[in-house]
Amino acid sequence: MNNSTTTARAAVKRHKIHHDHDDHQSLIPGLPDHIAQICLNLVNPSTLFCVCLSWRKLIYSPSFPPFFSIYALLLSPKSSIDKTKHSAYFSNSVEFAYFDPISSKWQLLPPPPDPPLRFLVKHPSFISRSLPIQSVSVSGNLILLAATADQFTPAISRPLIFNPRTRNWSYGPRLSAPRRWCAAGALGNAVYVASGVGSRYNPEVARSVVKWDLDECNRNGAHYCNCNDTCTRGFKSGWKWEEMNRLKDGKFSRDAIDAIGWKGKLCMVNVKGDAAKEGIIYNVGKDTWQEMPEGMLVGWRGPAASMAEETIYMVDESKGALRKYDEERDIWVEIFENEMLKGAENVAAASGRVCVVGGGGKVIAVVDVVAEPPRLVVVETPVGFQVLNIHILPRMSQLADFESTEQGEY
Repeated sequence: MNNSTTTARAAVKRHKIHHDHDDHQSLIPGLPDHIAQICLNLVNPSTLFCVCLSWRKLIYSPSFPPFFSIYALLLSPKSSIDKTKHSAYFSNSVEFAYFDPISSKWQLLPPPPDPPLRFLVKHPSFISRSLPIQSVSVSGNLILLAATADQFTPAISRPLIFNPRTRNWSYGPRLSAPRRWCAAGALGNAVYVASGVGSRYNPEVARSVVKWDLDECNRNGAHYCNCNDTCTRGFKSGWKWEEMNRLKDGKFSRDAIDAIGWKGKLCMVNVKGDAAKEGIIYNVGKDTWQEMPEGMLVGWRGPAASMAEETIYMVDESKGALRKYDEERDIWVEIFENEMLKGAENVAAASGRVCVVGGGGKVIAVVDVVAEPPRLVVVETPVGFQVLNIHILPRMSQLADFESTEQGEY
């Protein structure tokens, strides 16, 4: 009897091993998977996605070179009003999502740490505009830096960071003076915040400039947690804000400003659109400020972004023209014009693409500036949501999604 039992168990074991072997589908029949992947890494991921499930899983695995995706801050149609005897407190719900250009689907990002983020974006006193939420992308991370809370106070005291590779949120170092309506930008692996206002205008804050070098985080190990922003453990990772050379005045605290990283410098103007404006350039290596060249300043007529910190692209929001800056001639050269670009609100650039948010945050136009002539495709935004800002970052690792239902899709 014992011999029969042993024989039966061995047969079951052989069957299970054979079954598991049949379930495994080789990437390329006849080749070891690690050799096959070397070959497949050279193929466009959109092609791999359409062939078979094993290749589709491969392009989302950590070992496959990540392709770029659009990450968006979305304003939910839901809002809340907390009324008291003397006043009303307004807040809006903000969502985070990314658009996968291979599957052409929007996916929710994992939720940020508690408490839930509720910013003041829409308010009855500002019918014609949205209050800004300022964010940057640096070292492959999405970082929230500034926003407005109830009663028009700063909503963020510590940067909130999302890493697409690990799918984790973490906190950065605490700002000594939390602010809103500031200038925010990134260059290399560093984040810069300049000017802005806190709960009220302060001339010292309006002239201040601070820098946070993420290389320090990488050398000492990032701190990931699900705790709230009162957590102090982030400081053990070497995170800190460093005071830099101050601005000469507080004229850059009137609105949310994008500081564009370009050739070792940060370029910024203090007013959006066609209005008269002032422009300055910060030389990061020398820690000095200088006036913006006249041609760059006069032609700066809309949102801008840099491609690999080498070329600045700007959209003339009134004419719907995409232009790039020619440093030698100090002029903006038009490369593409389209009605879809009129009223541009935000711009992001990477990997030969310039993404433009327009239509009141309802449409994203993607311009291939490498193609001759440039080509435009439209990405529809999630129904019912308004895009507040966009970034282009490596796709989020989501291998587990193929083993479960596709929850979180828009």
